[in-house]
Amino acid sequence: MFTEIIPFLVALLIGIAAGYALRKAKAKRTADEAEARAEKMLADAKNKQQQILQETKTREQNALIKAKEKALKIIDEAKHEEQARRRDIQDQQRRLEKRENMFDKKLMEVEEKTTKLEQRTKEVEGIKEKLSGLKDEQLAKLQEVAGMSTEQASEHLLKQVEADIEESLMSRLRKAERMSEEEIEKKSRQVLSLALSRFASPVSTETTTTKVDLPNEEMKGRVIGKEGRNIKAIEMLTGTEVIVDDTPGQITVSGFSPIRRQVAKRALDELIKDGRIHPARIEECVMNAKKTLAKDLRKSGEEALYQLGIPVGSIDPKLISILGRMKYRTSYGQNALQHSIEVGMIAGMMADDLGADSFNCRKGGLFHDIGKSVDHDMQGAHPEIGYNIMKKFGFPEELCYQSIAHHEDRPRTIEGAIVKAADAISGARPGARKQSLEQFIQRMEELERTASAFDGVEKAYAIQAGREVRVFINPERIGDLEAYRLAKDVANRIEAELSYPGEVKVMVIRETRVIEYAR
Repeated sequence: MFTEIIPFLVALLIGIAAGYALRKAKAKRTADEAEARAEKMLADAKNKQQQILQETKTREQNALIKAKEKALKIIDEAKHEEQARRRDIQDQQRRLEKRENMFDKKLMEVEEKTTKLEQRTKEVEGIKEKLSGLKDEQLAKLQEVAGMSTEQASEHLLKQVEADIEESLMSRLRKAERMSEEEIEKKSRQVLSLALSRFASPVSTETTTTKVDLPNEEMKGRVIGKEGRNIKAIEMLTGTEVIVDDTPGQITVSGFSPIRRQVAKRALDELIKDGRIHPARIEECVMNAKKTLAKDLRKSGEEALYQLGIPVGSIDPKLISILGRMKYRTSYGQNALQHSIEVGMIAGMMADDLGADSFNCRKGGLFHDIGKSVDHDMQGAHPEIGYNIMKKFGFPEELCYQSIAHHEDRPRTIEGAIVKAADAISGARPGARKQSLEQFIQRMEELERTASAFDGVEKAYAIQAGREVRVFINPERIGDLEAYRLAKDVANRIEAELSYPGEVKVMVIRETRVIEYAR
């Protein structure tokens, strides 16, 4: 058994030794090949490095050559520019030298003229002194001959001239006024008649109360609420007074602000329709009423612009809403928005007949009272407030001025005068405006009292519902010329101290009666 294994082991050892020798030879051969490849790669890398260095050196040399050429070119250009600038400087120096020479010559001429003028001035002053002396001598001789001083002579002459021409002056004045008044009256009647015949507007007046209809009497108790909490909530949220009386099927909302009354009415209408009336629901309905009223104001402003042919897109939306507020604003009982539309329409028609700017008059007439929409919230009179509002929204000066022009005696533009006349026409129409009996009587008394306060006035009567004041004067104390001044003074004081719709005509009457008896 052992003898059989020995040959196998010997063969195994021999195989192992042979395999080891083959593997070693193969490894050596592989190492030699790898070394050969590494040397080859190293040689290739060195060759490439030399090529790259050579190429880089060549590019640097080329760039250096180009840079030198460019630098030489820049130097040449700089030299040429320097030469051109030197030539320009030399030309400028030559021109300046010429101008200095010319200036010196002119300066010498001016000095010579100045010297001559000074000499002439001295001569003129000497002549004036001589003339003054001669004048004083002549004046002294005249005073000696006349026996009066200069002041006495001039006063005597003025009195004599005034006495001579007073009668002719008054007659010419009356004739000129009569002719101008007749011509103006004729033209104005023609223009106004055409404008009024083309435009007719309904007259509606408003008071300080608004009625709210109820479906039944039971609803009054629900509006009042437990211990009056509902009615208190409505009054607190709207700033109005809700009056529940014995009037069947109605309750009354009272307040001086039409917008507040309208908010309260809309809120009550919604509450009555819904049927649920309690403080929380009241607050919700008041908020809804304010939102719907704001939309209604915007719509009313747009409708006014549409009626007058003014593009809605040309007006700021905020200004349209401010214009719509005038729907719930009254002046002497006349609706302010309707009044503004009337003024715009009438002013546009009058402008067409007179050859003025029709569009400017329509637009100015519509916005002339825009200050009234916010005059309760701002300080100042509504003409100035309206002027500032239109300025704020970018209106031109000639258009903004019409807010002030309709309250001026003599507007400085034809459009302003037209708007003023249209405003007076709209406010003076019968039924357009109203006042209570007490206010009317008080206004009449104030007119008569104001006119009677002047010296020389015997009696004063207010007639034509306060549109005219007739003033009778003492003819012995006041002459014809003084009567003209008195009429203006009375009109100015009425305008400054009193408040009235439209305009007031002041008529001063001077009557002289001469009585003689035949015996």
